Amino acid sequence: MSAFVTFMPLFKLAAVFIIMLTAIRCKLGLMLSICLGSIVMALLFKLPAAQWPETVVTALLQPQTLYLALIVALILLLSDVLDKTGQAGRLMDSLAGYLRHPRLRLVFFPVLIGLLPMPGGAVFSAPMLGSVSEKLKVPARERVLLNYWFRHIWETWWPLYPGIILAASISGVSIGHIALYGLPGMAVMVALGWFFILRPGVLKLDEAAAGETHERDGGKVLRFGLPLLVAILGAVGMEVGISLFMPGIPFEFGVMLALASAILVAVWQNPGSLGIVARSLTRPHLWVMLGVVASIFIFKDTMQAAGVIRELSALAGGPAAIIAAATLLPYLVGLVSGITLAYVGATFPLLTGLLAQAGLQDQMAAYVVLSIFSGFTGIMSSPMHICFVLSCQYFKTDIGGAWRRLVLPCLLLIGSGGVYFSLLR
Repeated sequence: MSAFVTFMPLFKLAAVFIIMLTAIRCKLGLMLSICLGSIVMALLFKLPAAQWPETVVTALLQPQTLYLALIVALILLLSDVLDKTGQAGRLMDSLAGYLRHPRLRLVFFPVLIGLLPMPGGAVFSAPMLGSVSEKLKVPARERVLLNYWFRHIWETWWPLYPGIILAASISGVSIGHIALYGLPGMAVMVALGWFFILRPGVLKLDEAAAGETHERDGGKVLRFGLPLLVAILGAVGMEVGISLFMPGIPFEFGVMLALASAILVAVWQNPGSLGIVARSLTRPHLWVMLGVVASIFIFKDTMQAAGVIRELSALAGGPAAIIAAATLLPYLVGLVSGITLAYVGATFPLLTGLLAQAGLQDQMAAYVVLSIFSGFTGIMSSPMHICFVLSCQYFKTDIGGAWRRLVLPCLLLIGSGGVYFSLLR
């Protein structure tokens, strides 16, 4: 009976996810399904009803919500310009001469955009992947998996990701060491993505389209890809510049400025396309996406206000406290929130405190990497991960069917983290 009470928070969370997935399955819509999950979570974790309005208002007006909404809106505007003017297709055609293998062409843009530390970045690569996958006759569900999985192959080590920076700050392990130790995670992600999503036995392509040959023209690649270069290099460069010279300014400002500049470049390259931007602002698709963003932040703030993370942290007691703090808690917080900063910020202070108490500071790097693998697996298997939600929304795919395909590779991902940890110790 005591074990049942101890693990009650897990049962409550399971009920929340089951209700949300059922609502999505019943075509209630992503935004309403996530909001329903927030209400059920507030009830199960006994958040006073008087706090609900305040929680919603706080979630919608906090800077992170507004920044992400603006970033997603700018991404969609840029995507619309590139798509409606045909520039995305022209870029893919020009790259085809260099990307001879059709499967490499499918994952190129998600991998490239993954270098950009931008929330919801999967919706940026979706139109580019859509352009090449249309010709290869790739089903919509496979497009979601390709876009989502390969977008995140960098996340266990890329030093410009805010989660890695925060992990270094809390743990005291240098960013360079975390990047070095986290690098094998990328190899694991690529291997799992190939085996479960991309290999010929799983993904069948249109043979005629796959066998097409294209000439190589570097000038065309540079010209058609200039908006993307401005967005990616500008965002990365400005993030580094802001962190070094203007640390008080949120890094999202650099991302937004880079995206706005990229839109201007695309409009300049395609005379008459300014009207596309204006029409995109009135498209229901844009506002539906922003509604989904808002609902995710409402869910996240409800989780915090209801003390969900506090109850999860209480599970890290007893002799296995350190292992629980390094595996179970990051995974659960990542699963619930779908946000890297959430699992790092919520669980790393507990982990570092337990390690210091046990005199295991010399093993800090190994435990940090284990926690990154665990938390990252949580967000990759989370139906609340904004990149997964937006990819399903963009490709008009059932979220439940796509999510089931992630279960086995995510189990192997967290298992590989455990094996790697045993080697690092």
